[in-house]
Amino acid sequence: MSTVSTTGIITVSNECKACDHCTFICPTGAISGKLGEKHHIELKKCINCGQCLINCPFGAIEDYSMVNEVKAALADPKKLVIVQEAPAVRVALGEEFGLAPGTNVKNKMYAALRKLGFAKVYDTEFAADLTIMEEGTELIHRVFNALGVEGFENSGPLPQFTSCCPAWIKYAEDKYPHVLPHISSAKSPQQMFGPVAKTYLPEKLNINPADIIVVSVMPCTAKKYECDRPEFMSSGFKDVDYVVTTRELAQMIKDAGIDFLNLSDEKADKLI
Repeated sequence: MSTVSTTGIITVSNECKACDHCTFICPTGAISGKLGEKHHIELKKCINCGQCLINCPFGAIEDYSMVNEVKAALADPKKLVIVQEAPAVRVALGEEFGLAPGTNVKNKMYAALRKLGFAKVYDTEFAADLTIMEEGTELIHRVFNALGVEGFENSGPLPQFTSCCPAWIKYAEDKYPHVLPHISSAKSPQQMFGPVAKTYLPEKLNINPADIIVVSVMPCTAKKYECDRPEFMSSGFKDVDYVVTTRELAQMIKDAGIDFLNLSDEKADKLI
């Protein structure tokens, strides 16, 4: 496990100007500090949404970085490092290279990820389909329970709420625990992909699952918190090892000297 769960995803750096803007942005009141004094984040209240980070006018709020761990894994010849990317990344990454907001650069992104050294490049769309199927099945079971169908007594109450946002889930856990029985037990697409990659792929590729490193490229800082939750080890290994954000991926591409705009288009790999 990394140090994320104990040190927090979002931190206020020494560059803080104590302007107090972040305290108005934070949706949970996790940021404290008097005007003129460096502010602090209370981990128990923070839902890792990153709103303070993107709204700080001085860039003084930072998120925990796993980039060095990813680079170390890519440099390890004993590891098969695979990557999944969320659909939102493909229409945000281009901005970091001067393209118009919303430009779809998924095919160049796949090429860039391979040039960075990722052995397999997958799209989280597949795992999103798995999540939808699980959530739909669970809803049917809950309906059967509500109708009194025998064998579904433990299927949970109605209505059923679903969210793939770890910040939303943590907010419910912290503020509204009474709704937890109504929240779908299905994992988010990110966390659905991890155990598939560490159970199915080892059989398909004939390798030790301990040698697979799963990296996610996600648009949200809260996904770093999600991947580090201790319950997400259903395969016997950590489902998702590391998460990098869209901006961090862009910086990795730049650091590697990759001419992103002139890359040839490539397609994602297929799990099946």
